[in-house]
Amino acid sequence: MTRILVTGRTGQVGSALYERLATRKGILFVDRSEMNIAHPEDVHLFLRQIEPEVIINAAAYTAVDQAESDENMARCVNRDGVLAMAEWVDSVGGLLVHYSTDYVFDGSKAGAYVEDDAANPLSVYGRTKWEGEEVIRESGCRHLILRTSWVIARQGKNFIRTILRLGAERATLNVVNDQYGAPTSADLITDSTLALLDKIELEDHHLGTYHLVASGLTDWHAFACFILQVAAGMGLPLKLKPEAVQAIPSSAYAVAAKRPHNSHLANDKVRQEFGIQLPAWQEGAEPVIRSIVAEIMQK
Repeated sequence: MTRILVTGRTGQVGSALYERLATRKGILFVDRSEMNIAHPEDVHLFLRQIEPEVIINAAAYTAVDQAESDENMARCVNRDGVLAMAEWVDSVGGLLVHYSTDYVFDGSKAGAYVEDDAANPLSVYGRTKWEGEEVIRESGCRHLILRTSWVIARQGKNFIRTILRLGAERATLNVVNDQYGAPTSADLITDSTLALLDKIELEDHHLGTYHLVASGLTDWHAFACFILQVAAGMGLPLKLKPEAVQAIPSSAYAVAAKRPHNSHLANDKVRQEFGIQLPAWQEGAEPVIRSIVAEIMQK
């Protein structure tokens, strides 16, 4: 029997989990070529074959703008496939760890969102992720729903790589400054997830929904400037200087899907219940930026 199944092997969080756990016995990592969660019947068949006790679902449909015109597929992945996993876990008395998002909120709250604030997603992506949360809760399975925000990692396409690429090409750049959140590294999410699993195994902690994000707050414009400052300090040749990055409102940047202005998630609950320490976002972001810059400079 496979003790732990991890989906989304090639994603940002899935890759970080793989780096930590790949050599451990009893853990199976899969991507969509092996278990496509868009097809619930295939999920049921696969799970019956490998019989996991714990599922860590790091797979999701995350193309936020594309989801606006691809709602059916987003729902198949973010809701229907999740339900299939929840049903399996419930049938064997196992545990489902599922990652959700700040996009379940509309961003209109003045302060930080807590776990039981009312959801009101603005986009197809946010709505299907919320539906995924709801089917887990309604299934009755033992679960941890971990909401993250502004995930960054060394792997894959992300905001850091985009800023560094544009910084090498352009002398000026416009970046929105009215969307707020905490860049949260995939490494922090991974380390915290493993700490949560250890504590759940040893003690009778409460399961349910938790915000798993770095501490502090920034906006995309300030984060872009931070990225450029770190990169310049490492000697990466850049045309773009931080002071040349222009702050603009999100209304001036056309995208298909609406984003919440406020993605500030309070992380007090997971710290109080589990003792998980979530440092300032800069502590997690800087090593990721340095790693990507070092990779670029080696090419």
